[in-house]
Amino acid sequence: MSENLLKFINNPTDLRKLELKQLPKLATELREFIIDIVSVKEGHLGASLGVIELTIAIHYVFNTPEDLLVWDVGHQAYGHKILTERKDEFHTNRQLGGISGFPKRGESDYDTFGVGHSSTSISAALGMAIVSKLKGEDKHHIAVIGDASIASGMAFEGLNHAGVTDTNLLVILNDNAIGIDPSVGALKQYLTSVKEGKNPKLNNMIKSLNFDYSGPIDGHDLLKLISELERLKKVKGPKFLHIITTKGKGLQQAEENQVKYHAPGKFDKITGEIHTKSEEHLPLKFQDVFGLTLVELARNNLKIIGITPAMPSGSSLKFMMDAFPERAFDVGIAEQHAVTLAAGMATQGMVVFCNVYSTFLQRAYDQIIHDVALQKLPIIFCLDRAGLVGEDGATHHGVFDLAYLRCIPNMIIYAPKDELDLRNILYTASLGLNHPIAIRYPRGRGIYPNSKFKVLNSEFQTIEIGKAHLLKIGTKTAVLSTGFIGVNVSLALDKLINSDEIAHFDFGFVKPLDESLLHEIFGYYKKIITIEDGVIKGGFGSAIIEFASKNNYFIPINSLGIPDEFIEHGTVDELQKICKIDIDSIAKLLLKKE
Repeated sequence: MSENLLKFINNPTDLRKLELKQLPKLATELREFIIDIVSVKEGHLGASLGVIELTIAIHYVFNTPEDLLVWDVGHQAYGHKILTERKDEFHTNRQLGGISGFPKRGESDYDTFGVGHSSTSISAALGMAIVSKLKGEDKHHIAVIGDASIASGMAFEGLNHAGVTDTNLLVILNDNAIGIDPSVGALKQYLTSVKEGKNPKLNNMIKSLNFDYSGPIDGHDLLKLISELERLKKVKGPKFLHIITTKGKGLQQAEENQVKYHAPGKFDKITGEIHTKSEEHLPLKFQDVFGLTLVELARNNLKIIGITPAMPSGSSLKFMMDAFPERAFDVGIAEQHAVTLAAGMATQGMVVFCNVYSTFLQRAYDQIIHDVALQKLPIIFCLDRAGLVGEDGATHHGVFDLAYLRCIPNMIIYAPKDELDLRNILYTASLGLNHPIAIRYPRGRGIYPNSKFKVLNSEFQTIEIGKAHLLKIGTKTAVLSTGFIGVNVSLALDKLINSDEIAHFDFGFVKPLDESLLHEIFGYYKKIITIEDGVIKGGFGSAIIEFASKNNYFIPINSLGIPDEFIEHGTVDELQKICKIDIDSIAKLLLKKE
């Protein structure tokens, strides 16, 4: 049996001691190592499998970490982490207290830039290259941009600037024609034509931006990659290497079903078969309630349009794309474009549902203000993955939306307490509103078992805008919750032997607030507790405190939510416990006597 090479590789210095002919074997071992651990521990799979040869080649040719490497998006970087002193810790990937699933500056000197969102690598690496030039340093700066990140406008902003500099920047395009879902748009078609040799090099758009363009080359041919990288080391100025890879390379099922194996959960490392559980009696996912309800609404309203930036499967807009392809659009990783596209459609009388993950809507903040709210365009923003999302960590938690949207004039903000409320607010919004609305809901399942209550067969009911509701009567303390975190409150109250003193109110609308009900609450109860799964500063609790201050109420208010710090990765239950918004922490707080 041949010797295991990876066993002796702890860092790139060890890697560079290998002979060229040994590297293909190392690539095989590195793939197997990732598959072994991710099959049991879960995580992103296909993206990292696709860049194994590239990862080895970069660290073999360049003097990392002195030469600076930026990954884009960071879920391609599992092989990078293993080769850069984190092999023995890789089994803790994405777990509480373990290493991050994305490159993270505080974790390693080899992680030069935090990269959880897409299309930042060219700008960041260019910034590093300019500073190196100012300092008179002879360094290389490498930006690996893949998984469809090149289609974002920010990537082109970086290319536009880099092309008029003489910095030592190398942009490597990992062209695998897919992000999480298949790539879309004219740029994808252009790259395909280049790949197939149908587009003459004289027409090369990258070359026209003053880059030294080379490729496309086979990104799985290690020796060819190393040869080309060695050549490019000697080329001055901005360079662009176009490589072709297969996402999921090395695991047949991951190659054949790239969407499902982007992050497949647990699977059999030998057969590749994903371990499935029966979902027959489980509550529906919020995402599916959104997607299937939208199809139902669109069937009866020809003005309804759906838009998502690159997340049709994750958001379940795929249901509408399949049913009404002419009215449902995946615009690629382009959140700014998605929002303003929706705004343009709304000016022409269309009812536009713009579905964006909460954390990614941050990337289109100016468009929300300038192109939507300022013009009172009634876009229906569906904010998927709101709240703590778990193992993806700080870059992906949807905890800022309440705070960053609440300060915008003309904006309605609603958080359904369950999947039935989500269905009904989608219906209500489809009937027509005078302002934009943001509907935020979590990742995962609701509360109604499919066998007992058919949410999707329920008759639509309109929801009164700005109306809050009493869920449980009480005599002394009022708990005010917004959204799905209210389920934790209800379960906490169920654990108490005597909860007669505690009332529970659902404030689905964070804006506008139900001020009439608030006056009653502040006039009757001795203490208020607010709870949200967003940041405390500027969020729902802040809105209640502002109301109390404005109206000269002086009773104690205790606001629970996400503290003023970035919450790292772990399970949602673990992270809720850290933030003290889990069931047990809430119950313990409610037990306290004044």
